Amino acid sequence: MRKGRFITFEGGEGAGKSTQIRRLAAALRDRVREVVVTREPGGTPLAEKLRSVILAGKARDFGAMGEALLFSAARIDHIDRVIRPALARGAFVLCDRFADSTRAYQGARGGAEDNMLATLERVTLAGVQPDLTFILDIAPEAGMARAGRRRGQEAADRFEAEDLSFHAQLREKFLEIADAEPERCRVIDAARAEDEVAAALWSACLEKWPSLGSERKQWA
Repeated sequence: MRKGRFITFEGGEGAGKSTQIRRLAAALRDRVREVVVTREPGGTPLAEKLRSVILAGKARDFGAMGEALLFSAARIDHIDRVIRPALARGAFVLCDRFADSTRAYQGARGGAEDNMLATLERVTLAGVQPDLTFILDIAPEAGMARAGRRRGQEAADRFEAEDLSFHAQLREKFLEIADAEPERCRVIDAARAEDEVAAALWSACLEKWPSLGSERKQWA
């Protein structure tokens, strides 16, 4: 039986997911027994290898569905080796991207059909679903500007290199997901100051799990 809690962070490029995951993890560590921070694609040695292949653009010629299959292979290993065991221990798991990113990125511009992605997701997740998903929403122009400043002189990765219209469609996909699953998803205005975004995330966590407001550690 699963004892822990699973929180995922989604959004376009430059939305600030990494920063906000770090801040939420720090807040949670004062209140829960264990916090696990991980990412997708990645989180295990095999999944990290697949991440390198995908983000370098080496899988692009396989098309959107081929990329989705590689993401799913990485996700299966990640779930089996990291996420499911951590949840069984009672940990709070914070993941930078999860299945919603496959729906959004590989579904943008109709590259992969929604029904095919949904079937693939059911098989891949095998019942592991986030308890809470934060969709950090930002205008594509602002997000891409942030992403450019972050990487500096480094080359853009497979998805950062896409044009602005792709990122606009990506944003629409994430908002569609949030509209379809309001119990799970919280859309957060990521254009605000970092402290304001962090406060909004913490407020949503307290709404979901009021006992986190206690000064003593919970979920032990």
